[in-house]
Amino acid sequence: MTRRGVGTWLREGVWEIPLRRYLALLVAAALVTGGVFGVRALAHDDRSCAPGVVRPQGSDECVGVASGPYDFGRPQLADAVKAIDRENRRLKPGGYVTVALMLPYTSTSPSSLADIQHQLQGACLAQYQANHAPNGMVPAIRLVLANPGATGAYWRLTVDRLTAMTTSADRLRAVAGIGQSTDSNKQAVGELTRRGIPVVGSSITADDLANGQGGKDPFPGLARVSPTNTDEARALASFAKVAANRAMLVYDKPGDPYTETLKTAFTSLLKGSPLEPRPFYPPADRSQEGSTAGTFWEITQILCSTPRTVDTILFAGRHTQLRQFINALGGRGCDDRKFTLLTGDEGSYLTADGKLDRTALGRNLSVRYTSLAHPDAWSATPATDGGSARDTRKLLDLVAAAKTEPVGPVGPTGLDDGQLIIGYDAVQLASRGILMAARGGRVPPPLAQVGHEWGQVQGSLRVDGASGWICLDAHGNPYDKAVPIVELTQQGGSRFVKVAWPEGKPPGKECLPPS
Repeated sequence: MTRRGVGTWLREGVWEIPLRRYLALLVAAALVTGGVFGVRALAHDDRSCAPGVVRPQGSDECVGVASGPYDFGRPQLADAVKAIDRENRRLKPGGYVTVALMLPYTSTSPSSLADIQHQLQGACLAQYQANHAPNGMVPAIRLVLANPGATGAYWRLTVDRLTAMTTSADRLRAVAGIGQSTDSNKQAVGELTRRGIPVVGSSITADDLANGQGGKDPFPGLARVSPTNTDEARALASFAKVAANRAMLVYDKPGDPYTETLKTAFTSLLKGSPLEPRPFYPPADRSQEGSTAGTFWEITQILCSTPRTVDTILFAGRHTQLRQFINALGGRGCDDRKFTLLTGDEGSYLTADGKLDRTALGRNLSVRYTSLAHPDAWSATPATDGGSARDTRKLLDLVAAAKTEPVGPVGPTGLDDGQLIIGYDAVQLASRGILMAARGGRVPPPLAQVGHEWGQVQGSLRVDGASGWICLDAHGNPYDKAVPIVELTQQGGSRFVKVAWPEGKPPGKECLPPS
């Protein structure tokens, strides 16, 4: 072999061939590694929905606290969300505190979504009113939406986010709304108040989701716009003059915080009744139909077998089951007998429920319920203490202005179900507590001080709500709050009947709860 041949052999055999193999291995390894990282990148599931909002593992629901204009995929909320965002962007950094409106925005129930839309609209109007008052709200109110999920299953994630906002630039000072009196919401309120965050319940009415029961305050810092189930039942009894020997109780078993306390309140009205209460067994998610429709048909047959003196039914259940029961009563077979069904504020959900058989209301059946608010309550009621047409008119003027900027648009509004009114009043109450806590130049006011102010909201410091006067006792409960009695109509919607009072009469003009 020549010297040149040896050089070629050494170069190709000893150096170039292994080098080529080495480089090929490097390229292959790079391709494999890149492929792995590429697959990982493709497989990575972005769980974010919007700033402050995520989809928890194993769920497609977007939950958390939206720090910007996000409607949780519900088009009917879009207009109000945009109006709130426009007002929020107008606020100067450092010149506001935040109030979160916590509701189940991802609900799939049409009737629940209608209520949520109306509460959100009411809160939007209350924010605008507070920030544009002649004397100016100091600090201003920034409003955000907090969603614990359709059934409240992700309340802890949402509460953690709200807690973080109390010490950030958000300066969260109250959580309003909450929604229905469910076990999840009870846990959420318990944890919020345990962490020192003031809460204003708009539509919670369960007695065990309130302070002052047995002299104890399990939810320190909780205030409520609506009366308890016991107060609603007392007002209903004073209006209807329920006779124990003429009434049958139909109730949810095992019940939830709302239905169980309503059952207890109704049971106290029927002491000595010769009729056995009739239970029904709904699914855990009471917005679902379940199999209760068949049970209700059976109960109507039993009802028809009672003495003809029986003419009243007390119903302790949620709105889906209430609708099923009314539909069953429409075909009860003894429609020559007249019955009046009395129930709690869940009846308001049926004003726009397309599955309700309204022809049932034309078959000697009246359905009356205690509403949390009604637009006709004060225009149809003689001037009295406890509320006024002037306070309702203030809200109605805002609703009219909300069709266009700068107040709105907030989308199509509805007042008959009372939800817009109590959403408005809940944020009014939160704003009042913040304003009182900020007196003396404490901006932002101390978080705990806002909750301490609830017991002072009475007398001349009361909130003149569109739902009636809000005079809170030392436990944060409204004293002798007006309870509109409302009747479902066969034509659709509802009809205001009369304002009733837990104490049997309106509060005095001083509106001071007794000791």
